Amino acid sequence: MPDGEGVVGVNPSAEASITHRARSVLAIRPFRRLWGVTYLCSLSDWLSLLALTGLATKLTEGYTAESFAFAGVVLTQLLPGLLFAPIGGILADRFDRRKIMVICDVLRCALFLSIAVVGSTLWLFIGNFLIGCCAMVWIPSKDAAVPNLLRRPDQVETANQLGMVMTYGIAVVSGAGLYALITGASSGLGLPVDPSGLGIAKVILAINGLLYLTTAIIVATRIPELSLRVAKDGSTESSAEAGRSSEPAPGLVAMAKDAARFVRSTPLVRGLLIGMIGAFAAAGAMVGSAKLYANSLLGGESTFGLLFVALFLGLATGMAGSPRLARRLPHNRLFGIAIVLAGLVLVLVALSPHLVVSLATVSVLGACAGSAFLTGVTIIGSQVEDSIRGRINAIYQSLMKIILAATMALTPVLVGLVKPHVMQVFGRPMTVDGTRPVLFGAGLIAALVGVIAYRQMDDRRSETIMSDLVAALRGKTQRWTGLLVAIEGDNAADTRTQSRLLAEWLRQTGMREVVLASDPALDDGRLLAVLDGAQLSGARAAALVAAAVRADIVERQIRPALDRGALVVMERFVDSPLAHLSAAAGLDPQELEGLADWATARLRPNLTVLLDRDPASLPVPARGSAEHHWRVQHVLAGLAAADPDHYVVVDGDGTEAEVSARVRLAVLTALAGSRTAHSLPPIDLVVSPR
Repeated sequence: MPDGEGVVGVNPSAEASITHRARSVLAIRPFRRLWGVTYLCSLSDWLSLLALTGLATKLTEGYTAESFAFAGVVLTQLLPGLLFAPIGGILADRFDRRKIMVICDVLRCALFLSIAVVGSTLWLFIGNFLIGCCAMVWIPSKDAAVPNLLRRPDQVETANQLGMVMTYGIAVVSGAGLYALITGASSGLGLPVDPSGLGIAKVILAINGLLYLTTAIIVATRIPELSLRVAKDGSTESSAEAGRSSEPAPGLVAMAKDAARFVRSTPLVRGLLIGMIGAFAAAGAMVGSAKLYANSLLGGESTFGLLFVALFLGLATGMAGSPRLARRLPHNRLFGIAIVLAGLVLVLVALSPHLVVSLATVSVLGACAGSAFLTGVTIIGSQVEDSIRGRINAIYQSLMKIILAATMALTPVLVGLVKPHVMQVFGRPMTVDGTRPVLFGAGLIAALVGVIAYRQMDDRRSETIMSDLVAALRGKTQRWTGLLVAIEGDNAADTRTQSRLLAEWLRQTGMREVVLASDPALDDGRLLAVLDGAQLSGARAAALVAAAVRADIVERQIRPALDRGALVVMERFVDSPLAHLSAAAGLDPQELEGLADWATARLRPNLTVLLDRDPASLPVPARGSAEHHWRVQHVLAGLAAADPDHYVVVDGDGTEAEVSARVRLAVLTALAGSRTAHSLPPIDLVVSPR
């Protein structure tokens, strides 16, 4: 796990500034080092784009050949995404992600150096294609590992922001500046001039190779946390420990089928990918027709440049403002709304009669696109399990490449079908050419796909989308109707197992975010270690430490999840610790309950499932004092009897599968008749063992 330096104990739902949130994430040493690696890799990518395109044009002759060479460099960087992104995702979920990143960086170093040494056009394209393949294997491993480096799920969004700022901001400026510095060094320092320019290009390629060698060394020696995995029970383990599991590792084909089945059966992810199709189709249409669209506004190169500045300013604004909106709208709703608005704004771009209107609408389009992009990758990082996160990231990357490539290739063809003509709008000439209907159609398609994505991803809460949107624009934070289900019982192993099984089953419905609230600090061994380390032996001290643990997990994990409308499953929320302390030390249950109320801010579960198990059937190591367990069961039974509307008692004797089936049926039956049933997704009432 990440080291303990930096700011701790921050309320994730607080209105923290962007700077504060960024500092909190950058205080995590492994992420900070990975952020530096991202900078070096992105710097090398932008340098290579400039250097390889320059080298390709110098190795060819004639205007047509030079144009083809430039397109060839871009195409050979785009094609690997179509082929290797899915493979990269499978490898990221199957093997040690840190080793994959190191191998890819070493290969990229060797390929850049080989292009500089060989110096032929054919090998330039082949080497560039192979470099792109390495990148498509490297990216899913990096993206899937980032959430495991962070302290809290709510930090994923800030981490994605920092990554995008580095990739598309700082690295772009640094790459362009370094390229200009290197290419101008020969004249500025009085060095011998290379008429062909090949020498400068090869120097840049050698620098790229050294940059990737540096990142390989940093990842291999300084960020061992990249090898961490999150197990199904929420604990972390290294890839080596995961590989020593008693369960046989699935094959690559089986993993690919499992990813496809996961996408089909999970509406949240399915809606995310559907929405991205519309978003990237609109983006490809805008980029593919931008030059001709600028001409239709009767502008020249300056108009073209202004449109791109407006677009990227909008992107930056959308990415910066998205986290603030996400505190007022759930991510699943924000994603769909952003795509629908982007499509509608693109329609306005198509109808714009003047440059001023176009700049305003294009900037809003960029803001919607930036918000949707950041929200999409945040959903993958925070709501997709670690075991399949690499493959979902890879599918996302592959889909992005395919849609962008297809749209950018098709747009010029469609634009050419319409003959330009000039018409008067409000007394001003306006050129109507093929860009207008193409952008109009792309906007309508994006809006339609956004609606479909929204319906797939929405958890069917009672609030209407318009009330959500108006509240978000007014700056009001809505409180969503999240649900908290607690699993209580005498035996910690039983509550832990049944909580996990219930959460896994509820996730299969896919209609709502399901959070399994668990924390290593809830483990009895850790609680005892804290007490022993602080030399605390009194029963009241133990009660205060247990209350502090609950207060932390409520503030850090449960409250934010409930605020965004999630269904939270919690093991041993309050009742079990109260019962054990009361039975062991004879403390007043009412006093303990008052302490729990203060620690949790009077948060109580919508439903508490009490596992009623015969203490005599417990395993011998967990049995301990039979009298103590009978006392605990008596206290728990009294709590359930005092509040039958919020408790359901389930027979805890039997196999894990048998008890799990009873828990599912009890949860369905209890919630179906409660006033919170309107916010529940439709769930299949067939209860199977697993």
